[in-house]
Amino acid sequence: MSVPSTASTEASLPETREIGVIMNGVSGRMGYRQHLVRSILAIRDQGGIELPDGTKVTVRPLLVGRSPGKLAELAAKHGIEDYTTDLDAALADPRWEIYADFLVTKARATALRKAIAAGKTIYTEKPTAESVDESLELARLAREAGVKTGVVHDKLYLPGLQKLKRLIDSGFFGRILSVRGEFGYWVFEGDWQPAQRPSWNYRAEDGGGIIVDMFPHWNYVLENLFGKVETVYAQASTHIPTRWDENGEPYEATAEDAAYGIFELEGGTIAQINSSWTVRVNRDELVEFHVDGTLGSAVVGLFGAKIQHRNATPKPVWNPDLADDHDYDADWANVPTNDVFQNGFRQQWEEFLMSYVLGTDYEFDLLAGARGVQLAEAGLQSAREGRKVELTVLSLD
Repeated sequence: MSVPSTASTEASLPETREIGVIMNGVSGRMGYRQHLVRSILAIRDQGGIELPDGTKVTVRPLLVGRSPGKLAELAAKHGIEDYTTDLDAALADPRWEIYADFLVTKARATALRKAIAAGKTIYTEKPTAESVDESLELARLAREAGVKTGVVHDKLYLPGLQKLKRLIDSGFFGRILSVRGEFGYWVFEGDWQPAQRPSWNYRAEDGGGIIVDMFPHWNYVLENLFGKVETVYAQASTHIPTRWDENGEPYEATAEDAAYGIFELEGGTIAQINSSWTVRVNRDELVEFHVDGTLGSAVVGLFGAKIQHRNATPKPVWNPDLADDHDYDADWANVPTNDVFQNGFRQQWEEFLMSYVLGTDYEFDLLAGARGVQLAEAGLQSAREGRKVELTVLSLD
Protein backbone atom coordinates (compact mmCIF):
# COMPACT_ATOMS: atom_id res chain seq x y z
CA MET A 1 0.00 0.00 0.00
CA SER A 2 1.47 3.34 -1.00
CA VAL A 3 1.79 6.14 1.52
CA PRO A 4 0.97 9.68 0.27
CA SER A 5 3.83 12.10 0.36
CA THR A 6 3.97 14.85 2.96
CA ALA A 7 3.64 17.47 0.23
CA SER A 8 0.44 15.99 -1.20
CA THR A 9 -1.04 15.58 2.30
CA GLU A 10 -0.34 19.21 3.15
CA ALA A 11 -1.77 20.36 -0.18
CA SER A 12 -5.08 18.61 0.58
CA LEU A 13 -5.52 20.31 3.94
CA PRO A 14 -7.78 23.37 3.95
CA GLU A 15 -6.09 26.75 4.19
CA THR A 16 -6.66 28.33 7.61
CA ARG A 17 -6.59 32.05 8.26
CA GLU A 18 -5.85 33.14 11.83
CA ILE A 19 -7.52 36.34 13.05
CA GLY A 20 -6.15 38.16 16.06
CA VAL A 21 -8.85 39.30 18.49
CA ILE A 22 -8.23 41.85 21.24
CA MET A 23 -10.47 40.83 24.15
CA ASN A 24 -10.89 43.66 26.64
CA GLY A 25 -12.66 42.84 29.89
CA VAL A 26 -12.44 39.04 30.00
CA SER A 27 -11.91 38.99 33.76
CA GLY A 28 -15.62 39.79 34.16
CA ARG A 29 -18.21 37.02 34.42
CA MET A 30 -19.78 37.43 30.97
CA GLY A 31 -16.55 38.24 29.16
CA TYR A 32 -14.83 35.22 30.63
CA ARG A 33 -17.49 32.50 30.53
CA GLN A 34 -19.44 33.30 27.40
CA HIS A 35 -17.05 35.21 25.14
CA LEU A 36 -13.64 33.79 26.00
CA VAL A 37 -14.24 30.20 27.12
CA ARG A 38 -17.44 29.21 25.35
CA SER A 39 -16.89 31.20 22.16
CA ILE A 40 -13.37 32.23 21.16
CA LEU A 41 -11.50 29.35 22.82
CA ALA A 42 -14.12 26.87 21.65
CA ILE A 43 -13.65 28.08 18.07
CA ARG A 44 -9.87 27.94 18.45
CA ASP A 45 -9.86 24.47 20.00
CA GLN A 46 -12.04 22.96 17.28
CA GLY A 47 -9.62 24.23 14.64
CA GLY A 48 -11.68 27.19 13.44
CA ILE A 49 -14.83 27.46 11.35
CA GLU A 50 -15.21 26.42 7.74
CA LEU A 51 -16.07 28.97 5.06
CA PRO A 52 -18.20 28.25 1.96
CA ASP A 53 -15.08 27.78 -0.22
CA GLY A 54 -13.70 25.07 2.09
CA THR A 55 -11.06 27.24 3.76
CA LYS A 56 -11.10 27.86 7.47
CA VAL A 57 -10.81 30.83 9.77
CA THR A 58 -9.61 30.54 13.35
CA VAL A 59 -8.89 33.00 16.14
CA ARG A 60 -6.01 34.01 18.36
CA PRO A 61 -7.01 35.97 21.48
CA LEU A 62 -5.06 38.79 23.08
CA LEU A 63 -6.28 39.35 26.64
CA VAL A 64 -6.40 42.98 27.81
CA GLY A 65 -7.10 44.17 31.33
CA ARG A 66 -5.83 46.18 34.27
CA SER A 67 -4.38 43.37 36.38
CA PRO A 68 -1.32 41.61 34.94
CA GLY A 69 -1.66 38.92 37.60
CA LYS A 70 -5.22 38.03 36.63
CA LEU A 71 -4.35 38.09 32.93
CA ALA A 72 -1.34 35.83 33.45
CA GLU A 73 -3.48 33.39 35.43
CA LEU A 74 -6.16 33.25 32.73
CA ALA A 75 -3.57 32.91 29.97
CA ALA A 76 -1.81 30.03 31.73
CA LYS A 77 -5.08 28.28 32.51
CA HIS A 78 -6.24 28.30 28.89
CA GLY A 79 -3.02 28.08 26.91
CA ILE A 80 -3.14 31.68 25.67
CA GLU A 81 0.16 33.20 24.62
CA ASP A 82 -0.74 36.86 24.49
CA TYR A 83 -1.93 39.29 27.15
CA THR A 84 -1.25 42.93 28.04
CA THR A 85 -2.36 45.84 30.18
CA ASP A 86 -1.55 48.30 27.37
CA LEU A 87 -4.64 48.73 25.22
CA ASP A 88 -3.08 51.47 23.11
CA ALA A 89 -0.17 49.22 22.14
CA ALA A 90 -2.54 46.40 21.29
CA LEU A 91 -4.62 48.67 19.05
CA ALA A 92 -1.47 49.87 17.29
CA ASP A 93 -0.40 46.31 16.45
CA PRO A 94 -1.65 45.14 13.01
CA ARG A 95 -1.65 41.50 14.10
CA TRP A 96 -4.88 42.13 15.98
CA GLU A 97 -7.70 42.76 13.52
CA ILE A 98 -10.77 42.75 15.78
CA TYR A 99 -11.39 44.66 18.99
CA ALA A 100 -13.91 42.97 21.31
CA ASP A 101 -15.27 44.93 24.29
CA PHE A 102 -16.75 43.41 27.48
CA LEU A 103 -16.03 46.30 29.84
CA VAL A 104 -18.51 47.92 32.20
CA THR A 105 -20.75 50.38 30.37
CA LYS A 106 -19.08 53.53 31.71
CA ALA A 107 -15.71 52.51 30.24
CA ARG A 108 -16.97 51.22 26.88
CA ALA A 109 -17.38 54.34 24.72
CA THR A 110 -13.84 55.60 25.39
CA ALA A 111 -12.33 52.26 24.41
CA LEU A 112 -14.53 51.95 21.32
CA ARG A 113 -13.44 55.40 20.12
CA LYS A 114 -9.82 54.33 20.38
CA ALA A 115 -10.49 51.11 18.49
CA ILE A 116 -12.37 52.91 15.72
CA ALA A 117 -9.58 55.46 15.39
CA ALA A 118 -7.13 52.56 15.06
CA GLY A 119 -9.22 51.09 12.23
CA LYS A 120 -10.09 47.91 14.08
CA THR A 121 -13.20 45.89 13.38
CA ILE A 122 -15.50 46.18 16.42
CA TYR A 123 -17.46 43.50 18.29
CA THR A 124 -18.98 44.72 21.54
CA GLU A 125 -21.35 43.97 24.34
CA LYS A 126 -24.25 46.27 25.01
CA PRO A 127 -25.28 48.86 25.94
CA THR A 128 -22.84 50.42 23.54
CA ALA A 129 -22.82 53.75 25.38
CA GLU A 130 -24.46 55.62 28.25
CA SER A 131 -26.69 57.78 26.04
CA VAL A 132 -28.33 57.50 22.66
CA ASP A 133 -26.40 60.53 21.40
CA GLU A 134 -23.10 58.91 22.34
CA SER A 135 -24.13 55.58 20.81
CA LEU A 136 -25.04 57.32 17.55
CA GLU A 137 -21.75 59.21 17.61
CA LEU A 138 -19.88 55.90 17.83
CA ALA A 139 -21.90 54.47 14.93
CA ARG A 140 -21.15 57.54 12.81
CA LEU A 141 -17.45 57.42 13.64
CA ALA A 142 -17.33 53.77 12.61
CA ARG A 143 -19.11 54.49 9.33
CA GLU A 144 -16.78 57.39 8.54
CA ALA A 145 -13.76 55.21 9.31
CA GLY A 146 -15.10 52.33 7.19
CA VAL A 147 -15.03 50.06 10.24
CA LYS A 148 -17.23 46.97 10.42
CA THR A 149 -19.12 46.64 13.69
CA GLY A 150 -21.11 44.01 15.55
CA VAL A 151 -23.12 44.18 18.76
CA VAL A 152 -24.00 41.15 20.88
CA HIS A 153 -27.63 40.03 20.38
CA ASP A 154 -27.32 36.83 22.39
CA LYS A 155 -30.98 36.36 23.40
CA LEU A 156 -31.98 35.84 19.75
CA TYR A 157 -29.79 32.72 19.73
CA LEU A 158 -31.44 31.05 22.70
CA PRO A 159 -32.92 27.67 21.67
CA GLY A 160 -36.34 28.73 22.96
CA LEU A 161 -36.36 31.95 20.94
CA GLN A 162 -35.09 30.14 17.84
CA LYS A 163 -38.08 27.79 18.20
CA LEU A 164 -40.30 30.86 18.60
CA LYS A 165 -38.92 32.39 15.41
CA ARG A 166 -39.65 29.15 13.58
CA LEU A 167 -43.25 29.33 14.79
CA ILE A 168 -43.55 32.96 13.68
CA ASP A 169 -42.04 32.30 10.26
CA SER A 170 -44.42 29.36 9.72
CA GLY A 171 -47.47 31.53 10.36
CA PHE A 172 -48.49 29.48 13.39
CA PHE A 173 -49.81 32.47 15.35
CA GLY A 174 -51.86 34.14 12.66
CA ARG A 175 -51.96 37.81 13.67
CA ILE A 176 -49.86 38.28 16.79
CA LEU A 177 -51.81 40.20 19.40
CA SER A 178 -49.60 40.42 22.46
CA VAL A 179 -46.33 39.37 24.07
CA ARG A 180 -45.89 39.03 27.83
CA GLY A 181 -42.40 38.56 29.16
CA GLU A 182 -41.22 37.66 32.66
CA PHE A 183 -37.53 37.91 33.45
CA GLY A 184 -35.66 37.85 36.70
CA TYR A 185 -34.78 36.18 39.97
CA TRP A 186 -33.94 37.13 43.54
CA VAL A 187 -30.50 38.71 43.85
CA PHE A 188 -29.41 38.45 47.47
CA GLU A 189 -28.91 41.73 49.26
CA GLY A 190 -25.40 40.74 50.33
CA ASP A 191 -25.81 40.89 54.10
CA TRP A 192 -26.38 37.24 54.98
CA GLN A 193 -25.57 35.71 51.57
CA PRO A 194 -23.22 37.15 48.93
CA ALA A 195 -25.03 38.77 45.99
CA GLN A 196 -24.91 37.00 42.63
CA ARG A 197 -24.38 40.29 40.78
CA PRO A 198 -21.70 42.97 41.24
CA SER A 199 -22.64 45.91 43.45
CA TRP A 200 -22.18 48.45 40.64
CA ASN A 201 -25.38 47.07 39.10
CA TYR A 202 -27.33 48.88 41.84
CA ARG A 203 -25.56 52.26 41.64
CA ALA A 204 -26.81 54.62 38.94
CA GLU A 205 -23.62 56.67 39.15
CA ASP A 206 -21.66 53.57 38.09
CA GLY A 207 -23.92 52.77 35.15
CA GLY A 208 -26.18 50.34 37.02
CA GLY A 209 -29.90 49.72 36.82
CA ILE A 210 -32.05 46.99 35.31
CA ILE A 211 -33.45 49.27 32.59
CA VAL A 212 -30.00 50.03 31.19
CA ASP A 213 -29.11 46.37 31.53
CA MET A 214 -32.22 44.69 30.09
CA PHE A 215 -34.10 47.13 27.84
CA PRO A 216 -31.41 46.92 25.11
CA HIS A 217 -32.05 43.15 25.13
CA TRP A 218 -35.81 43.60 24.91
CA ASN A 219 -35.39 46.03 22.04
CA TYR A 220 -33.61 43.61 19.74
CA VAL A 221 -35.82 40.70 20.77
CA LEU A 222 -38.99 42.66 20.02
CA GLU A 223 -37.84 44.30 16.80
CA ASN A 224 -36.37 41.14 15.30
CA LEU A 225 -39.28 38.85 16.20
CA PHE A 226 -42.40 41.02 16.40
CA GLY A 227 -41.79 44.56 15.16
CA LYS A 228 -39.95 47.76 16.01
CA VAL A 229 -40.78 49.44 19.30
CA GLU A 230 -42.74 52.66 18.74
CA THR A 231 -43.63 53.70 22.31
CA VAL A 232 -42.73 52.70 25.84
CA TYR A 233 -44.31 53.22 29.23
CA ALA A 234 -42.16 52.06 32.13
CA GLN A 235 -42.41 52.00 35.90
CA ALA A 236 -39.06 51.71 37.63
CA SER A 237 -38.67 50.76 41.28
CA THR A 238 -35.84 50.39 43.76
CA HIS A 239 -37.45 47.77 45.96
CA ILE A 240 -34.31 47.08 48.04
CA PRO A 241 -32.87 50.48 49.08
CA THR A 242 -29.83 49.14 50.95
CA ARG A 243 -27.47 46.42 49.77
CA TRP A 244 -24.06 45.11 50.82
CA ASP A 245 -21.03 45.21 48.51
CA GLU A 246 -18.25 42.71 47.84
CA ASN A 247 -16.48 43.77 51.04
CA GLY A 248 -19.57 43.31 53.17
CA GLU A 249 -20.13 47.06 53.48
CA PRO A 250 -23.66 48.49 53.22
CA TYR A 251 -24.39 50.98 50.45
CA GLU A 252 -27.37 52.89 49.13
CA ALA A 253 -28.94 51.42 46.00
CA THR A 254 -29.37 54.41 43.68
CA ALA A 255 -30.50 52.42 40.62
CA GLU A 256 -33.75 50.57 40.02
CA ASP A 257 -33.82 46.83 40.66
CA ALA A 258 -37.14 46.22 38.88
CA ALA A 259 -38.86 47.67 35.81
CA TYR A 260 -42.34 47.06 34.47
CA GLY A 261 -42.64 48.01 30.80
CA ILE A 262 -45.40 48.25 28.19
CA PHE A 263 -44.26 48.53 24.58
CA GLU A 264 -46.34 49.36 21.50
CA LEU A 265 -44.86 47.71 18.43
CA GLU A 266 -45.03 48.45 14.74
CA GLY A 267 -48.05 46.60 13.38
CA GLY A 268 -50.12 46.88 16.55
CA THR A 269 -48.70 44.14 18.79
CA ILE A 270 -48.56 45.06 22.48
CA ALA A 271 -45.68 43.75 24.60
CA GLN A 272 -45.49 43.76 28.39
CA ILE A 273 -42.20 42.76 30.00
CA ASN A 274 -41.39 42.65 33.70
CA SER A 275 -37.68 42.72 34.57
CA SER A 276 -36.74 42.19 38.20
CA TRP A 277 -33.88 41.27 40.49
CA THR A 278 -36.37 41.16 43.38
CA VAL A 279 -38.65 38.30 42.32
CA ARG A 280 -38.65 34.69 43.48
CA VAL A 281 -38.98 32.38 40.50
CA ASN A 282 -42.18 30.41 39.98
CA ARG A 283 -41.89 29.57 36.29
CA ASP A 284 -40.10 26.93 34.28
CA GLU A 285 -37.16 29.16 33.31
CA LEU A 286 -35.58 32.46 34.36
CA VAL A 287 -37.08 34.17 31.32
CA GLU A 288 -40.36 33.30 29.62
CA PHE A 289 -42.35 34.90 26.82
CA HIS A 290 -46.06 34.21 26.37
CA VAL A 291 -47.18 35.03 22.82
CA ASP A 292 -50.86 35.12 21.88
CA GLY A 293 -52.12 35.17 18.30
CA THR A 294 -55.45 34.71 16.54
CA LEU A 295 -54.58 31.14 15.52
CA GLY A 296 -52.45 29.98 18.41
CA SER A 297 -50.30 30.78 21.43
CA ALA A 298 -46.86 29.81 22.69
CA VAL A 299 -44.83 30.01 25.88
CA VAL A 300 -41.07 29.93 25.35
CA GLY A 301 -38.07 30.20 27.64
CA LEU A 302 -34.32 29.84 27.27
CA PHE A 303 -34.69 26.27 26.00
CA GLY A 304 -38.28 25.10 26.12
CA ALA A 305 -41.29 26.00 24.00
CA LYS A 306 -44.88 24.85 24.23
CA ILE A 307 -47.84 25.69 22.04
CA GLN A 308 -51.62 25.66 22.01
CA HIS A 309 -53.45 25.85 18.69
CA ARG A 310 -56.81 27.51 18.19
CA ASN A 311 -58.39 24.11 17.56
CA ALA A 312 -57.05 22.76 20.87
CA THR A 313 -57.97 25.73 23.05
CA PRO A 314 -60.27 24.87 26.00
CA LYS A 315 -63.37 26.93 26.84
CA PRO A 316 -62.91 28.21 30.38
CA VAL A 317 -65.88 29.68 32.23
CA TRP A 318 -65.33 32.05 35.14
CA ASN A 319 -67.01 30.80 38.28
CA PRO A 320 -65.49 31.95 41.58
CA ASP A 321 -67.89 29.77 43.56
CA LEU A 322 -66.45 26.46 42.39
CA ALA A 323 -62.88 25.18 42.46
CA ASP A 324 -61.54 24.65 38.95
CA ASP A 325 -59.93 21.23 38.65
CA HIS A 326 -59.06 21.53 34.96
CA ASP A 327 -55.38 20.85 34.22
CA TYR A 328 -54.57 23.82 31.99
CA ASP A 329 -50.92 22.79 31.67
CA ALA A 330 -52.01 19.58 29.96
CA ASP A 331 -53.58 21.62 27.14
CA TRP A 332 -50.14 22.63 25.85
CA ALA A 333 -47.88 20.60 23.54
CA ASN A 334 -44.10 20.76 23.64
CA VAL A 335 -42.32 21.95 20.51
CA PRO A 336 -39.73 19.36 19.43
CA THR A 337 -36.15 20.55 19.33
CA ASN A 338 -35.35 19.02 15.90
CA ASP A 339 -32.24 21.21 15.52
CA VAL A 340 -28.91 21.06 17.33
CA PHE A 341 -28.47 24.37 19.13
CA GLN A 342 -25.00 25.45 20.17
CA ASN A 343 -24.05 28.17 22.63
CA GLY A 344 -25.74 31.37 21.44
CA PHE A 345 -22.74 33.62 22.09
CA ARG A 346 -20.53 31.29 20.06
CA GLN A 347 -23.05 31.07 17.23
CA GLN A 348 -23.15 34.84 16.88
CA TRP A 349 -19.35 35.05 17.07
CA GLU A 350 -19.09 32.54 14.22
CA GLU A 351 -21.61 34.48 12.13
CA PHE A 352 -19.75 37.74 12.76
CA LEU A 353 -16.38 36.23 11.91
CA MET A 354 -17.75 34.82 8.66
CA SER A 355 -19.32 38.17 7.80
CA TYR A 356 -16.00 39.88 8.50
CA VAL A 357 -13.95 37.51 6.35
CA LEU A 358 -16.48 37.41 3.50
CA GLY A 359 -17.15 41.15 3.58
CA THR A 360 -20.92 40.80 3.85
CA ASP A 361 -23.28 43.24 5.56
CA TYR A 362 -23.93 42.62 9.25
CA GLU A 363 -27.30 43.81 10.57
CA PHE A 364 -26.50 43.75 14.29
CA ASP A 365 -24.18 46.75 14.08
CA LEU A 366 -23.60 49.86 16.20
CA LEU A 367 -26.77 51.47 14.82
CA ALA A 368 -28.75 48.45 16.04
CA GLY A 369 -26.97 48.86 19.36
CA ALA A 370 -27.97 52.54 19.45
CA ARG A 371 -31.64 51.55 19.17
CA GLY A 372 -31.21 49.46 22.30
CA VAL A 373 -29.71 52.43 24.15
CA GLN A 374 -32.58 54.57 22.86
CA LEU A 375 -35.16 52.24 24.38
CA ALA A 376 -33.34 52.22 27.73
CA GLU A 377 -33.10 56.00 27.70
CA ALA A 378 -36.80 56.32 26.79
CA GLY A 379 -37.71 53.82 29.52
CA LEU A 380 -35.86 55.86 32.14
CA GLN A 381 -37.53 59.04 30.86
CA SER A 382 -40.94 57.38 31.01
CA ALA A 383 -40.38 56.21 34.57
CA ARG A 384 -39.12 59.63 35.60
CA GLU A 385 -41.96 61.60 33.99
CA GLY A 386 -44.77 59.08 34.48
CA ARG A 387 -45.88 59.03 30.85
CA LYS A 388 -45.67 57.11 27.59
CA VAL A 389 -42.66 58.07 25.45
CA GLU A 390 -42.54 57.81 21.65
CA LEU A 391 -39.37 56.58 19.96
CA THR A 392 -38.10 58.39 16.88
CA VAL A 393 -36.46 56.52 14.00
CA LEU A 394 -32.69 56.65 14.41
CA SER A 395 -30.47 57.40 11.44
CA LEU A 396 -26.81 58.09 10.86
CA ASP A 397 -27.57 60.78 8.28
